[in-house]
Amino acid sequence: MSHRKSLLAASIIAGLCCLSGALHAQDTSQTATTGTSSTNNGQTEQQAERAKKAQVTQLSTVTVTGIRASLQASMDTKRNADAIVDAITATDIGKFPATNVAEALEEVPGVTLDHSLAATQRVSIDGIDPSLNLTYLDGHPVAQALWLYGDSPNRGFNYSLLPAEILGKLEVYKSPEARLPEGSLGGSVFMHTVQPLDVPANTLSGSFGTNYNDMTDKNRPNGSVFYSWHNDSKTFGVDVSAQHYEQDTSRQGQEIFSYTPVSSIAAVNPAIAAEVASGQLKGSDQMPTEINSANFQQIEKRNSILVNLQYKPNEHFDSTLSLMYMNDNLNNLNTSLYPIAGFNFAGISHLTAGPNGIVTSGTQVGTPCYQATSCTSTAESFQDNDARHSFIRTKGIDLRANYYGDGWRLGGQAGVSTSENHISQAFKELFYGGGFNWSIPNGFTYTDPSTANNPNYWADNDFGGNIGYKLYKARDEYGQLDFSKDFDGFFNELLVGARYASHWESQSLLIYRGVPNMTLNQIGYGGLTNLQGASAIGLTGSSVQHVQTCGYTCIYNAVLDNGPLVANDPVDYWDNTFNVQQQNTAVYGQLNFGNDDLHGNFGVRWVRTKITSYGYYIPSSCLVPGADGNVSWNCNFGPGTGYVGQTSTHNNWLPAFNIAYNLTPDVILRGAASETIAYAPYNQLAPYFEANDTTLTATGGNPNLKPYRSLNADLSAEWYFNPHSLVAVSAFYKNVLNYVVNASSFEQRENGSWGTFYPGPIGQMLVNNGSCNTAGMCTYSVSAPINGGRAKVRGGAITYQQAFGDSGFGVRANYTYSLARTASGGDLPYNSRNSYTLAPYFEMGPYSASISYNYRSKYLAGGYVAGAPDSYTGSYKELDASAAYAFNKHFSVSFDMLNLLNSVYKQYLGPTTAMPLNEYVSGREFMLEAHFKM
Repeated sequence: MSHRKSLLAASIIAGLCCLSGALHAQDTSQTATTGTSSTNNGQTEQQAERAKKAQVTQLSTVTVTGIRASLQASMDTKRNADAIVDAITATDIGKFPATNVAEALEEVPGVTLDHSLAATQRVSIDGIDPSLNLTYLDGHPVAQALWLYGDSPNRGFNYSLLPAEILGKLEVYKSPEARLPEGSLGGSVFMHTVQPLDVPANTLSGSFGTNYNDMTDKNRPNGSVFYSWHNDSKTFGVDVSAQHYEQDTSRQGQEIFSYTPVSSIAAVNPAIAAEVASGQLKGSDQMPTEINSANFQQIEKRNSILVNLQYKPNEHFDSTLSLMYMNDNLNNLNTSLYPIAGFNFAGISHLTAGPNGIVTSGTQVGTPCYQATSCTSTAESFQDNDARHSFIRTKGIDLRANYYGDGWRLGGQAGVSTSENHISQAFKELFYGGGFNWSIPNGFTYTDPSTANNPNYWADNDFGGNIGYKLYKARDEYGQLDFSKDFDGFFNELLVGARYASHWESQSLLIYRGVPNMTLNQIGYGGLTNLQGASAIGLTGSSVQHVQTCGYTCIYNAVLDNGPLVANDPVDYWDNTFNVQQQNTAVYGQLNFGNDDLHGNFGVRWVRTKITSYGYYIPSSCLVPGADGNVSWNCNFGPGTGYVGQTSTHNNWLPAFNIAYNLTPDVILRGAASETIAYAPYNQLAPYFEANDTTLTATGGNPNLKPYRSLNADLSAEWYFNPHSLVAVSAFYKNVLNYVVNASSFEQRENGSWGTFYPGPIGQMLVNNGSCNTAGMCTYSVSAPINGGRAKVRGGAITYQQAFGDSGFGVRANYTYSLARTASGGDLPYNSRNSYTLAPYFEMGPYSASISYNYRSKYLAGGYVAGAPDSYTGSYKELDASAAYAFNKHFSVSFDMLNLLNSVYKQYLGPTTAMPLNEYVSGREFMLEAHFKM
């Protein structure tokens, strides 16, 4: 450990960019300024005026910068909003530990993150599934292509793809307004970039540095710069934000894919039958089918640039043209070594029963084969090597403008955003036939290390691997027109408008086979692993140290450089090719009201949704394998078959009401009632079928899905007991009238890998187990979404924020309780019953520091990946810290420490911990950054 610490100290040098906190503290009313147009989804003119008055009152007595200024600006946004809103500013993102926008959002009450991978893309709001919350950048959507091969797309925003440095402020609307876009059940996140006319001319800021992960033991450089200019008359300005970001990600641990009843083993294995007869085991006991040592390694390299050109020739007109370009290289290698007891029951010599009817350990006997690419043994270990190339390109252009007349305003916004990823995965699967001992707590150990650690005993086994090419595209087009008219009196503003939005998403997959069988030495031997993460969760022996290839490049070279490849089976293409277009046409009317003590709004939004889905419908006659075990590409599709489309249309009226009452000048009571809709992930709306041909599980789509529809009520009470302090209590209730749920069924399907599986050992075992016939027709367990579920979500939150006088100390904390159930009593995905954040900070003179502790209780996190059974994620704790020193107003340094507890991400089959599935750690991350501002 001493060597590691000294290496860390010697290797971390200067850091990544974030926009200077002092820069954003100068203009805490930025969102109110840009939000005069409802197309920016910010505040209305009256809200902006209230915010300005509140700021004048508070800043006339004391002027603060840094953390306190950031928290005060966020609090002012919440205080002056008509709806129930939480906000964070760019200083929050820069001063508190965060590598991306999602980690900053975790400080907001009711916001929880899923930490299955460092690339955070699943953000829940008030216990609602991430796919049912929408995020907008300057009032418009950002198209996002799938980034991980084998993952399933969802509507949740992948915040890791967006650099936090381009943002000035974020708002989380937990109660909707009629003027805001539809599509969210839990809440809508509005991100606002810095506008050039809101900051001093020739502002230049940025930073440079590195981040370090203690599991990879490597540094990665980062750098960013922001420049803003406007002319002397402030009629035209431009700002540019550019960033280069790199991150080394490692996730290591153990996976259990399924369980097998002991009765199935005892039926063919006399030794286990004897243990059942003697009472050592029960037939109902469940044995892990395999225990896998998992190792995910990724180097991310992201480049982004955002340009805002703002034109405001006079007080009547303003416009902004925004240009965005991002590319994100996310190449990764996923290695899984899993001894499989469930394929060949004959090799099991004994099993040991543990608590809760789970078999906790056992022994498998077998004989390794030397330099053989065709091997038969009663013990079977497979090492899957998935080398994935992922390079996302995202582009966007957005134009928004406002014209201000005498008491009226006309605004508009239009643009397009595109994203695409030519993902590929080169796959090599090595085999070893030696025996092993295994246990759930400690993993597995081979009984003959001399052969297990010798690359001459590892090779392909009648299956040389393949390469899959998945083209994924997404495109958003939108246009909006808004008109508002001011009135004297209690009802003071009328807003009307219309919006059209089209989202198109498509996927196609081609898998090429014909890769020759190779030994590990031919592929490229990379020595023995030493998985620190596996050791950290208690794994020992071969789970920690085993053979490996020489890496990402070796896998691709082995697959591509050894003979011609052919796409010899169309089933994968047919099942995994789809496109979906969703077109929303909406009109709204909203009336704002208010006086010194009471303000709010009410209105209604009408939405027409048209969803068109295309996918392959294949007649059974086309799924009959030929003599080579493969289905023919030359299928004669009849009427109604082949690549077919289906269209559905839905109309919804969405009323919304928000009211705020100043009980005293510092106590505000709020209430809200609304009806909202949301939509299933795009792949679930398509007629597609994504399968795992080895485990015979699959997930399917359903073009007949209706939108989620929810009736909502929200209440809150807020006490602003000094200019920098707040106590708030809130409650929420959602009655979801159509909650899409997954239903399981069994289907007879042609196995897309049969031509390579059979007559090899995998295919033969599937035949022996009765799962497939010799022609490759197999019984798949299919999970597919259906309509008709109902669910209720109820809960509340407590927020506390205080700066302790002139001591420099302060704290912000929140707790959220969320109880969510389907009508049948099931849990809702990604809903944690309890979550909280405790974040004390210190800021005095040039010094600042903060600590953030986040906790969320267990939650359901299944139903989205290739037919896998629903899994529950255990409670998760995260401790982060940050410290900074400002040498002067132009230069400062900061040191961020994330995941200091190196928390274990655990998953279980079912709501209890009785049947463990997966557990991972991803290491601690340290970032040293040097910031400048001129």
